[in-house]
Amino acid sequence: MRVDYGHTFPAAMHAMLGLEKAVHASSLEPLLLELVKIRASQLNGCAHCLEMHTKDARALGELDDRMHLVAAWVEAPCFTERERAALAWCEALTLLPSTGAPDATFDQLAAVFADDEIVALTLAVVAINGWNRFAVGLRADVGGYQSPVRRAADEHGSSS
Repeated sequence: MRVDYGHTFPAAMHAMLGLEKAVHASSLEPLLLELVKIRASQLNGCAHCLEMHTKDARALGELDDRMHLVAAWVEAPCFTERERAALAWCEALTLLPSTGAPDATFDQLAAVFADDEIVALTLAVVAINGWNRFAVGLRADVGGYQSPVRRAADEHGSSS
């Protein structure tokens, strides 16, 4: 790790966590958000975030096959219309300099998401792109992440 951004400048971590809190307070489905985070992290080459969000998605019940196919979602028939619209919007915003967030992509999004969901999804893409830039730029560690979702599920299962 080049710089431990969470400890070196806690205000940055608090700001980023504030974005996450707002996104998770929305009505967007947790698995949809994980797919979007996976796709942005693939585009940005962020191993740290890919490890995190594939583990979190798996803990939420996502299938490995679908996670493997996120990179080729356009050709993969296993994604819903809503997931396709979210992934297209994620790509358009992540690759903004080359895409310009096309009207056709927005129209596809607006056909299946309410306005407040569009804003929340846009914020989710903003947040994951920010996390990717911290993790790639400052070389966040890879290889030890344990999903809190998985731990919560394990604890729930052991008390039954």
